[in-house]
Amino acid sequence: MKIRYKIMLLFTLLVTAIISLLTGSVYYFAKLERKQVFEKRLRSRAVYNMQLYSLMGDSAFGFMHRIDTASTLGTIASRSIGIYTDEGKVLYLFDMPGHPHLSMSPEQLDAARTKGEIHFILDNLEAVALHRHAGKQDFIVVVAGHDDDGLERVETLNKILVISLILGVLLTATISFLFAQQLLRPIALIIREVKEISSFDLSHRIRAGTGQDEMSQLANTFNDLLGRLQEAFAIQRRFISNASHELSTPLTSVSSQVEVILQKDRSADEYKQVLFSVREDVTQMRLLTKSLLEIAKSGSQGGIELNEVRVDEVLLRAMADVKKLNSEYSVDLEFGEFPEDEKDFVVFGNSELLYIALKNLIENGCKYSPDKSVSAELTFSHHKIFVQVVNQGTVIAAEEIPQIFQPFFRGSGTGNTRGFGLGLALAQRIIALHKGTIYVLSDTVNGTRFTVELPAIKIFN
Repeated sequence: MKIRYKIMLLFTLLVTAIISLLTGSVYYFAKLERKQVFEKRLRSRAVYNMQLYSLMGDSAFGFMHRIDTASTLGTIASRSIGIYTDEGKVLYLFDMPGHPHLSMSPEQLDAARTKGEIHFILDNLEAVALHRHAGKQDFIVVVAGHDDDGLERVETLNKILVISLILGVLLTATISFLFAQQLLRPIALIIREVKEISSFDLSHRIRAGTGQDEMSQLANTFNDLLGRLQEAFAIQRRFISNASHELSTPLTSVSSQVEVILQKDRSADEYKQVLFSVREDVTQMRLLTKSLLEIAKSGSQGGIELNEVRVDEVLLRAMADVKKLNSEYSVDLEFGEFPEDEKDFVVFGNSELLYIALKNLIENGCKYSPDKSVSAELTFSHHKIFVQVVNQGTVIAAEEIPQIFQPFFRGSGTGNTRGFGLGLALAQRIIALHKGTIYVLSDTVNGTRFTVELPAIKIFN
């Protein structure tokens, strides 16, 4: 079912329920009001007859009969009147022509004597019975009648309410359908425009308009998403292109060297020289492949095992392994004041990935520093962990800082130092995976400072 029909149905049902409640309430209170008014009229007539009989005695019966047979405005058209003694003897009885004889049961007379006044139904007539203490002889006056005018008015009101309810439901359904169409028109436009977008052309944008309503916000959200997708696809294409180029270079070199050496017989030294060169290219290719796999792994959070990790232990391990890579590398580590709560220097993440990120930062600092040394500092503040790596190498140009975390990007100051341009990209992905941030400051006075900020596990508790 289309959403417009769901909106129409729900809106119609809601309005129908409200109208039904209102019409039902009107009908109920109209019936209640008619009953109360008619009971007052019956009681007034009973009190009138009671007073006449109290004043005039048996001589009042003739006067009552003349009044009861007269048809005047304001009287109860369909009525029966009776006066009984306490013993049930009929003193006076009047029945309208065509109506059954008024007959009171002993139980009804007894209830009237006991309670003084009762309202009841007698042969489909609404009736009231009043008991009067008259000295020597008590008596009971009974007036029963049929509210022809009142019931007719209530029935007419009922018909009007039913017709109004049906018309209201039909009108509500029509209006809700038109309203749903108008409401969903911008969504339908967004759907048509989104269908025109493909992975080959993400430059198309949805018309958001100038308003600030939810539809404009939805369109702007889609446009922001398209912008991020377009950027991600562009990064992916550049990554694939660069990766293909970087992988093809050592493969081409290996293939060329093998083809040349096979063209004719060579000496053992020549074969050995070529094998050394091939081994160097294969090693380079293996390192590159390993870096690419690590980047791929860092982008897949679902397949990573996360645990509590002490950053100080990971940092010490990374420093030790960097020193093993090259005997010239030197790392000077300083610790800030450790917090009292152990949770403040523990993060929730993957120790191997954090090791790779910190190792890359320290190795890069040593590699591009003239004296092959870096200074690292581990500090703690406000449930956050900070790792700073500083080297005195070539200053990174301000315009290159936003690009240094892009895969395969190598700054102008790298010179002839070998590398793939993947270390910082990998480090940033890993730190982002751990809900942290990494930023860099570089100038001629303080050198190049990389700062990693990680949330302590206490934040998540």
